Amino acid sequence: MSGHSKWANIKNKKGKSDAKRASIFTKIGRELAVAVKAGGPDPNSNARLRDVIAKAKANNMPNDNIVRGIKKASGELGAINYEENIYEGYAAGGVAVIVETLTDNKNRTACDVRHVFDKCGGSMGTTGCVSYMFDKKGVIVVDKAGLDEDEIMMLALDCGADDVTVDEDVVEIYTDYTTLGQVREAIEKDGTLSILSADVDMIPSNTVTPDEETQVKVRKLLDMLEDNDDVQNVYHNAELDEEDDEE
Repeated sequence: MSGHSKWANIKNKKGKSDAKRASIFTKIGRELAVAVKAGGPDPNSNARLRDVIAKAKANNMPNDNIVRGIKKASGELGAINYEENIYEGYAAGGVAVIVETLTDNKNRTACDVRHVFDKCGGSMGTTGCVSYMFDKKGVIVVDKAGLDEDEIMMLALDCGADDVTVDEDVVEIYTDYTTLGQVREAIEKDGTLSILSADVDMIPSNTVTPDEETQVKVRKLLDMLEDNDDVQNVYHNAELDEEDDEE
């Protein structure tokens, strides 16, 4: 996990989501559709749907939008089927990139993703070409709020977490990705910690630090991918300058 800060990514994405909230809601709406299709419209019996609803609320998605999304996905308002696809490749400087998509037109999305890689000095690869460099984990970020680090760690472990990393203002709690929802719910039930985000992440086993010129190309690729409504998540193993993350 060296060099990887989930919270830095969250701050960066949040700044963008404030300006592009409609796009964020579109992406979450697609996640709702896939979750309902996989396990039904009742969050009480559909853990994946509970996780997506929690994510929607964390992003200030109105409850009416959530309910409408579930009804649409269950066929009450005319459902659209979305297909999950993963693309892998390299950005400039050999930066490994994984792109997760949800789309109703696989050919369009594949073409769009390839175009971004080509335009930004990268290259698309075959399935598995970079994913072996990442570990799939659940990551819960909580507000440190002046709490004792040992107390936070013990509480997180008691709730089923695998590992805990303490930053200056926040604590990153790592779980098996399959138990993310259970650990999040246990932390919420305890009530001691304030959850800032909870999501599945791809943690790079090793990172690379591009030079300043290459970082510009890498950022352009990442921004173009995240601006595409078909793209749900983008993961990479680049160490990018923090000052640029917060612009």
